[in-house]
Amino acid sequence: MSWRPQYRSSKFRNVYGKVANREHCFDGIPITKNVHDNHFCAVNARFLAIVTESSGGGSFLVIPLEQTGRIEPNYPKVCGHQGNVLDIKWNPFIDNIIASCSEDTSVRIWEIPEGGLKRSMTEALLELHGHSRRVGLVEWHPTTNNILFSAGYDYKVLIWNLDVGEPVKMIDCHSDVILCMSFNTDGSLLATTCKDKKLRVIEPRSGRVLQEASCKNHRVNRVVFLGNMKRLLTTGVSRWNTRQIALWDQEDLSMPLIEEEIDGLSGLLFPFYDADTHMLYLAGKGDGNIRYYEISTEKPYLSYLMEFRSPAPQKGLGVMPKHGLDVSACEVFRFYKLVTLKGLIEPISMIVPRRSDSYQEDIYPMTPGTEPALTPDEWLGGINRDPVLMSLKEGYKKSSKMVFKAPIKEKKSVVVNGIDLLENVPPRTENELLRMFFRQQDEIRRLKEELAQKDIRIRQLQLELKNLRNSPKNC
Repeated sequence: MSWRPQYRSSKFRNVYGKVANREHCFDGIPITKNVHDNHFCAVNARFLAIVTESSGGGSFLVIPLEQTGRIEPNYPKVCGHQGNVLDIKWNPFIDNIIASCSEDTSVRIWEIPEGGLKRSMTEALLELHGHSRRVGLVEWHPTTNNILFSAGYDYKVLIWNLDVGEPVKMIDCHSDVILCMSFNTDGSLLATTCKDKKLRVIEPRSGRVLQEASCKNHRVNRVVFLGNMKRLLTTGVSRWNTRQIALWDQEDLSMPLIEEEIDGLSGLLFPFYDADTHMLYLAGKGDGNIRYYEISTEKPYLSYLMEFRSPAPQKGLGVMPKHGLDVSACEVFRFYKLVTLKGLIEPISMIVPRRSDSYQEDIYPMTPGTEPALTPDEWLGGINRDPVLMSLKEGYKKSSKMVFKAPIKEKKSVVVNGIDLLENVPPRTENELLRMFFRQQDEIRRLKEELAQKDIRIRQLQLELKNLRNSPKNC
């Protein structure tokens, strides 16, 4: 930022971070030690999900939010994946549906029982196979029910229609591993960052790249749409290996509007944007700091507010949806911080200090709620619609009445854009090779049995034919 102090009026200039008391934290959790750059945590108004360290596959915990304190070592897990779980995301419209992706190349949909797990869950509601390599990211569409995006190490983004349990579109414009995906408010645009150092704005239904930036001075890692401002914010690294953020016009990615260096630390910067308050939070992986800014449409665009500091380094952060916040305490944002060394999940509330106990309408505008605006067929047909808004003043604890129904799957091939994604896919890891080997052994054994049965049937028919020829009637 500029060296000259900037004095400006803002109702968020005194926002502060408040760490929950130890009894309101989640303790004794074997948080995964995987080095994949994800949060390994997802939270909604009812449950907290955390990817855990496990052997012989991948697993994650699902804990009801009211069940704070120490978690028992034998607490039930969701453990159906054959490889490490790399990302988890709650369905924004159905509280007990969660998507997970893994190194075993699959995406799975799980239904968590009311009140949480009583025993470990191994059977997924839906298994989605279409990627040829491990899947690193999953994202739910922000306004459409049952539309899920997944990005794999095969450089492809698949769009799944969960009503039918199949991929309906494939975005194949990346030349390296996809690092991040972000949607605009109505889900009509998808922004991605990639290891090929390019930032892209994509029309997801057609897969067409609308804008592309080659970031030579700013190596992008993460991207987030800034609500309806038609702006993108990216975090990355400068040519001098300092952590950096950049602001872009989504309709012109030729040059960033501003670039700001943050510090010289090496950890990844995770950006979080609150469209209701126009506040941006920057959290560093491996350090305990969370900086926050206010975003505006006019220069200087980015105004530094304050910084939350903690000595405990964070591995990842889960974010509570707006309808799960405590409006009586003037809470505008809540993080769930993963502290790996302590096996601790620590809630951090961002609070606007107000003297009055009444509902503060100026900091709680109408916000996206728990009802979808579109069906999958409507969105795939080309319709865009803004989120269905709700007030946090009236009945903000109201839960969605939607229910997920898994489709009955019979089709074995997965054809997208004329390509069968499951046919003739070469193995790329030792685990894939072993799975393919045992699958082929089973197939060979089955074919041999069929062949033996057909040989027996052929001999029977030959004998019957011979008997017919030798019968007295044919003489």
